[in-house]
Amino acid sequence: MTTVTIHVAKTNLSQLLARVEAGEEIVIARGRNPIARLTPIRRAPTARKFGALKGVVTVGPEFFEPMADDELARWE
Repeated sequence: MTTVTIHVAKTNLSQLLARVEAGEEIVIARGRNPIARLTPIRRAPTARKFGALKGVVTVGPEFFEPMADDELARWE
């Protein structure tokens, strides 16, 4: 984590924001006292849409057949 002064932050804001976008956290300090932290925003994952893989993924009839006893034992 990098610490910069307010003056450096004001002078180089664009460069600091580019570093934050790349995943780095930057602390802004007044003198030696940290007062703020620049962190990247974590976007919430999009909601899953039911049926999004329709036609892409198929399940054959063998999927519904009972497992053999030895294979079932390996799952338990």
